[in-house]
Amino acid sequence: MPPRPIPIVDLAAEYALVREKIRASFDGILDSMRLVLGPNVQAFEEEFARYLGARHGVGVGSGTDAILLALRACGVGPGDEVVTTPFTFFATTAAIVQAGAKPVYADVEPDTGLVDPADVRRRVTPKTKALLPVHLFGQSADLDPLLALCRERRIPLVEDAAQAHGATYRGRRLGAIGDAGAFSFYPTKNLAAYGEGGFVATNDDRVATTLRLLRNHGQSVRYEHQIVGYNARLDEFQAAVLRAKLPLLESGNRRRREIAAAYRRLLRPPVRPLLEREYGEGVHHLFVARVPDREAVCARLQEEGIGFGVNYAVPSHLQPAVKHLGHRPGDFPNAEALAREVVSLPCHPFMTDEDVERVARVVAG
Repeated sequence: MPPRPIPIVDLAAEYALVREKIRASFDGILDSMRLVLGPNVQAFEEEFARYLGARHGVGVGSGTDAILLALRACGVGPGDEVVTTPFTFFATTAAIVQAGAKPVYADVEPDTGLVDPADVRRRVTPKTKALLPVHLFGQSADLDPLLALCRERRIPLVEDAAQAHGATYRGRRLGAIGDAGAFSFYPTKNLAAYGEGGFVATNDDRVATTLRLLRNHGQSVRYEHQIVGYNARLDEFQAAVLRAKLPLLESGNRRRREIAAAYRRLLRPPVRPLLEREYGEGVHHLFVARVPDREAVCARLQEEGIGFGVNYAVPSHLQPAVKHLGHRPGDFPNAEALAREVVSLPCHPFMTDEDVERVARVVAG
């Protein structure tokens, strides 16, 4: 008999917990036919902003929209530079380019994969108009030195919190610390829609007003367009899904932390889990480890029916889409080494302790 599969994420198990609530919400939406920017979007914006400790929350169409609109609302535009990390999903770079700006990369810490604040400082120029750190895999970037640099240069800090729903930095929830914080609700996230969705949190009234214009074709009154915006609204059905799931986020994150702690006890060198810094409490969107022979480890996991991921095999600075930036292999050695060595292991609330032990045994070989 083949071994029981262990998926990298278990969407069906989560749906079983919220099925009736979601179906009732969908019936209510269809009965009312309030389909765009309706009461569920408004309620979710208030609920998630309150959870984060932010003054404002603006639902948008995707995580990429969230980064793009946050940058634009913070004043980033053509000719500007934005300093970010090359070791993350390419949407971070894409949003900078879509805003008309140039992505400038800083290398990452080899033991965490998070952007290195010292290298960020080295990359800042007079053209730098924002910093865009990524809270990678649900762990917080070190924000204090980045915020100090932003104050010194009088530029905004936009948090890419697409993988960090509920994570904290020195007791504050990520996404509500910088000038704006961008979230994704892609179906595999800790807080996930059943399609696309995104969110921007901010404590700045002006930024919030601009975000609401940008996501809705630049209009606050129908057919009166104050600026050129986008069609980037959070869908009413997805907002209903997110409202049903939000009460489960904290318990799910606690279980993820338990699983991550178990992995750390069970995995031994030469397998090296990425470190957590003491300044924050992560939420383990992914549990990521460096392994000496990734191809062999992935083959064993696949043979055993265990889900895994490789995040991110080609770092952003080496992607064909930005070859015009002129980067070459070796420009960011820490990011490139991680791209060659890391594997993401299952870490979701529906895993049993036995599942975790089995994954660790297979990884160890």
